[in-house]
Amino acid sequence: MSAQQPADQDFSPVLPTEPGTLVGSRMSKWDGTPHWRFDAVYLGTDEHGVWLGYRPGTHFSRPGREYRTKSPGLLVFGDVGWVADIYRDHPRGARLYIDLTTVPQWRAMPDAGTPDAGPVFEVTAVDMDLDVLAYEPGTERARTRGESFIDDEDEFAEHTARYGYPPDVVARVRADADALLAAVRAGEPPYDDTTAKHWFAVLDDLAIS
Repeated sequence: MSAQQPADQDFSPVLPTEPGTLVGSRMSKWDGTPHWRFDAVYLGTDEHGVWLGYRPGTHFSRPGREYRTKSPGLLVFGDVGWVADIYRDHPRGARLYIDLTTVPQWRAMPDAGTPDAGPVFEVTAVDMDLDVLAYEPGTERARTRGESFIDDEDEFAEHTARYGYPPDVVARVRADADALLAAVRAGEPPYDDTTAKHWFAVLDDLAIS
């Protein structure tokens, strides 16, 4: 399995098209252990990927931990190996959190359209441990940890040994993390304020309608 290509080269993704459509995000680790799971709404698609949004009170869970969000957020699923979570009014001053992953894969749920069926679409990916984080300048965490950095290097090294990540996957994830950190520090889209404001406006309009 590569961090950059779907396991099935003939995989043909089925993506939502209607803003407001409920999407279940179901992440896992390399060995299949469930990781973060939550539901969000489809906002749209642009050159950066597929955008989802969630509102305050959204339930996030993984084995051993769960919480409800206190602020809204955006998610952009790139067509390569990363998923970015962009925050607004985060209580700890977080600005964004990028998960390095395998290529996100999309599918329509077979029971979509039936009562209480849940999400109409599902997106899955394998979390590859490394994360790129950014905090708002001047916040306590920015002063103590830095405004932007790569996190979970120790977990990546541990899981590389435990799960036997292929060398090409290790090299690709490492290179992608470095490239994403550089893009965040340079304020390149979609990590700029203008892009985030646009998609938050879409989310806000859906909440009002």
